[in-house]
Amino acid sequence: MRVGLKAALSDANVDARAPNNQRQLAISVEASASTDLSGSRSVPLNLCLILDHSGSMGGRPLKTVKQAAQQLVDRLNPGDRLSVVVFDHRAKVIVSNDVIDDPRSIKRQIDKLRADGGTAIDEGLRLGIEELGKGKKDTVSQAFLLTDGENEHGSNDKCLKFAKLATEYNLTLNTLGFGAHWNQDILEAIADAGGGTMAYIERPDQAVDEFGRLFNRIQSVGLTNAYLRLSLMPKVRLAELKPIAQVSPDAIELPVQREEDDFVVRLGDLMTGDPRVALANIYISQLPLGSQTIAQVQIEYDDPAFGREGLRSETLRVEANVVSDYKPAINPEVQPHVLALAKYRQTKLAETRLQQGDRSGAATLLQTAAKTALQMGDRGAATVLQENATRLQSGEELSDEDKKKTRIVSKTILQ
Repeated sequence: MRVGLKAALSDANVDARAPNNQRQLAISVEASASTDLSGSRSVPLNLCLILDHSGSMGGRPLKTVKQAAQQLVDRLNPGDRLSVVVFDHRAKVIVSNDVIDDPRSIKRQIDKLRADGGTAIDEGLRLGIEELGKGKKDTVSQAFLLTDGENEHGSNDKCLKFAKLATEYNLTLNTLGFGAHWNQDILEAIADAGGGTMAYIERPDQAVDEFGRLFNRIQSVGLTNAYLRLSLMPKVRLAELKPIAQVSPDAIELPVQREEDDFVVRLGDLMTGDPRVALANIYISQLPLGSQTIAQVQIEYDDPAFGREGLRSETLRVEANVVSDYKPAINPEVQPHVLALAKYRQTKLAETRLQQGDRSGAATLLQTAAKTALQMGDRGAATVLQENATRLQSGEELSDEDKKKTRIVSKTILQ
């Protein structure tokens, strides 16, 4: 595997007379097969299922989750590793991390689960990370954390600390919220910090599909532990507020670190056929006329198929065309990414306004986000956002389901 790396400005033309030109730099990164075009997966998976079996999961919810988990067991390949952690107000390991050799025994352990007790997400997360850590060498190591409730017997601060610790060990955390009563703020924070994605299982019959969708994504991972290294030339600077965000496959605000002259951002696992796209907000001061290098981009990554760490891609130069007679040259491939980030931030701001009691302001921002979604062709998100704006304008309250759908469509395009 090698890194497929592309970079493009939202507008490649820069006005030589303007003191500052604001541009968005879209950076697309994926794992690319150099010789093996068979599409088969060569890197073993190291998967941990962290499952809530508290009392509120009783009946059909737990039944469908067990079914979804058992189907994942059937999809694992020889050489893959699996562990299963379950939690109520306590947590325990029911399948220790090991190479799959007796799928039927694992499925029997899962089938024994019964609903009881409260919810302690942090304890489940802690044990899950410990289990994943046992098999992380030369594997794609990811966890699926599923819950239907608040972290009533645990600490959300601990959850975030564990999520950040997971990334230091090159582990990826995905979260699945089941039903209407889970906390989208903490599950989103865990997934964002853990380099994964957040999913919403609105109804029990969606459990198998959502587990399968996430499993398909991790099956396509070819390279791991990727970092974006961005170097800016003189007279080019990064925005101080929210400088870099991921916009695909999910919208996430990315924390930026400074290492000497480079800005460094962790991207996590790289997939084939589904690039991660980051959007950097930059300002370009006055430069000489002609083609000018404004930035250099490089990816640092691990290749688990060959047990190689700390590899680096070739350095990609980003050029701008500095002109005296400025005419916009909007890049149609970058524009959808700009709109995706706008949709995400507009929706986030609407949520903040609603929490502050500003229903009118929230409705206006949701309408704006709906229009942005339509511009990028995301009709599913536009429908959800406009319907919620209409509810607020008519004096209705948004249900827990409405709020969760809003959060999900803000981050991604509905499948």
